[in-house]
Amino acid sequence: MDTVELARLQFALTAGAHFLFVALTLGLATLVAVIQTRATLTRSPVHTRMTRFWGQLYIINYAMGIVTGIVMEFQFGLSWSGLTEFAGNVFGASLAIETLVAFFIESTFLGLWIFGWNRLNRWAHLALIWVVTLTAYASAFWILISNGFLQNPVGYRMTGGVMELVDFGALVSNPAALVAFGHVLGGAMVVGGFFMAGVSAYHLRRRTTEQDFFRKSLRIGVAVALPATLFTAIFGGMGFETLQPAKAAVWSGVAEDMARAQADMVARFGPGDYLPPIGWVQGAGMTMMILFAVMLFFSAASFLFMLIRPVVRGFRLWHWTLTLMIPVPFVTMIAGWIFREMGRQPWAVYGLLKTSDAVSRVSAGQMLTSLIVFTSLFGVLILLNYWLLARQARRGPDAAALGAVEQSPVVRPALTF
Repeated sequence: MDTVELARLQFALTAGAHFLFVALTLGLATLVAVIQTRATLTRSPVHTRMTRFWGQLYIINYAMGIVTGIVMEFQFGLSWSGLTEFAGNVFGASLAIETLVAFFIESTFLGLWIFGWNRLNRWAHLALIWVVTLTAYASAFWILISNGFLQNPVGYRMTGGVMELVDFGALVSNPAALVAFGHVLGGAMVVGGFFMAGVSAYHLRRRTTEQDFFRKSLRIGVAVALPATLFTAIFGGMGFETLQPAKAAVWSGVAEDMARAQADMVARFGPGDYLPPIGWVQGAGMTMMILFAVMLFFSAASFLFMLIRPVVRGFRLWHWTLTLMIPVPFVTMIAGWIFREMGRQPWAVYGLLKTSDAVSRVSAGQMLTSLIVFTSLFGVLILLNYWLLARQARRGPDAAALGAVEQSPVVRPALTF
C-alpha cells in the first residue's frame, strides 16, 4: 500500500471508531435528558434512578468519544496537510466552532451536571443536561457542515490557489450537510433506543428484581427506536437527492450511467478514473438497506410486544433477540458512513482537490508506523469502552455512582482525661 492508501485507511479506522462513540453519546444524552425531565416533573424515584443508571453509561461512552475525537482531528495536520492548506480556510471555520462547542460548553456543563447532583436545585440540574444535549447536537451539526462542504463545496472563492470563505450562509445552509445532519441524529436515536432496550432485556431475561425499572426502560427504548428508524429513513431518502452524479451512477449499477458519468468528468477534469469504487459503494449501501429493513421490522414487532405487560416481563426469546440487536444499529451507521465517504472518491474536496493531492508529504513507512500506533490505540480504547459499558450495565442501577448520596463520615468524640 502506498502513502495515500495508508492515510485513507488510517483515517477511515479512526473516524469510524470515533463515530461509534458519537452515535451512542447523542442517543443516550437525549434519552437521559427526557428521563430526567420526567423525574423532575413528577419526583418519581424510579425515573431518578433511571437517570443515574443510564447517565453513568452515557458518561463512560462520552469520555471515550472525547479521547478519540482529539486523536482524529490531529490527523488533519499529520496526514492531510494538503487538504488543510487548500481548503482549511473554509471548512476549518466550522471545525473550530465545533471544538469550542464540544470542549468548552458541552464538557463544562457536563461536569456541572455530574458534580451537581444533590447540590443544585433540581430545575437548574435539569437545565444542565439539556444544555449538554443541545450542545452535543450543535457539535454534530458543525462536524457535518465541514463534511458537507467536502461533499458539495459552496460559499468559497479561489485566491492564490487556495480556497477562501466568502459566504458563511451558503456554507451553513448546504443541503449536503443539513440532510446528513437529520440522518445522523435519527440514526443516533436508533442506536440509543436499541441500546437501552437491549440492556433492559438482558436484565429482564435474568429475572431481575428491578422489574419496574427495566420494564420502563425497555419500553422507552422500543418507543424511541421505531419512530427514529422511520425518521432516519426519511432523511436517508432525501440524501439520495444530493448524491454526486458519479456516485449515483455507481449506486444504480447501470453501465450506461456509469460510462456517461465518467465521460462527463473526463471532459471537465481531463483523463483519469473518476468513478468511486463500485464494490465499496454498492456493498455498503446494500448492507445499510438490509439492516434498516431488519431494524424496522424488529422495532415494529417490539412496539406491539411492549404493549403487553406479561410479554415484557417474561418473553425470554424476545429478550434474547433484543440484546443481540444492540450492535445492529452501529453496523448500519458504519455502513452508511462508508457509503457516503467512499462515494466521494477520488476527491477530497469534490471536483476541486483529489485525495492523492491532499495527503501529507510523508513516506509510506512513516504512514504505516502512524497507522499501527493509531489503530492499536483505538483498538484498546474500543475494548476498554466495551468492557466498562458491559460491566456497568450488568451490575445494574444500584451500582451507579452518579448522583449517589454521599455518606457523612462518622465523627467520634475525642477522649478527654
